[in-house]
Amino acid sequence: MKYALIREHRGAFTIALMCRVLDVSRAGYYRWLGRPVSTRALRRKHMEDQVTDTYATFKARYGAPRIARELKELGMPCSVNYVADILNKQGLKARNGKAFNYGSHALTMHNVSGNLLWRKFGASRPNQKWTTDITYIWVGDQWLYLATVMDLFSRAIVGWSLNDSMTEQLVTDALSMAFTRRDIEPGLIVHSDRGVQYRSQKYIDYMARKGCVPSMSRKGNCWDNAPMESFFSRLKVELIYAEQYDSISEARSGIFEYIEVFYNRLRRHSANGYVSPAEFERIAAVAA
Repeated sequence: MKYALIREHRGAFTIALMCRVLDVSRAGYYRWLGRPVSTRALRRKHMEDQVTDTYATFKARYGAPRIARELKELGMPCSVNYVADILNKQGLKARNGKAFNYGSHALTMHNVSGNLLWRKFGASRPNQKWTTDITYIWVGDQWLYLATVMDLFSRAIVGWSLNDSMTEQLVTDALSMAFTRRDIEPGLIVHSDRGVQYRSQKYIDYMARKGCVPSMSRKGNCWDNAPMESFFSRLKVELIYAEQYDSISEARSGIFEYIEVFYNRLRRHSANGYVSPAEFERIAAVAA
């Protein structure tokens, strides 16, 4: 979880400083990420998250100059041109001119949901609380993105999707797999962070058609989705770093075996009294 904390605050503090304070090695942190990444790339990703979050917070009313000023006040100085470049590549425009598209951006700003879990990760039955997130995996010479959906009752991974682009379709495919596998009822909470993929209108509408209730972590709180952070950490330590995949097909096969065979059906989970997610659900079903 220390590595997750470092990733959350990259850009605000140097990697070297955070590793020293948390008593971990930089090499270990980079291995956890999947490969050595430049400080510049880490800062860019952090700033992209901060810019889009600030844009959403002020409901698309702020353009690059005001967003840059807000970030400066938060201790993250950056130039107006730097913010403008991020906004342009994200396709975001302030609603202060003719270029603003009220049909797309305005809707996106209304899709920041409250945190319904408040770190209460227990569930009394299956399909009551799900959590979802995306992680990065370095394969060969490119990034792959893995989206997963976890049932907090047993910590089972009920849906997942792997792709070479981090899009709305990636998270929708993972959720679609979960819906196919589980018998859900209206009121199911689906928790995520505030990423643009999870705030997209199509994704929100897809959940709504299934009767699901969206929940989102607070700004800058990686601990609000701690079970998923823990799963990603174990996945990388137990599989990705050990195998060092060279191709997408190899990575997909390995991840399939890890999730579907080992993690869900065999791996003893501390939250389940050291039985696997599948066994935990079987015992609960018998007891019921």
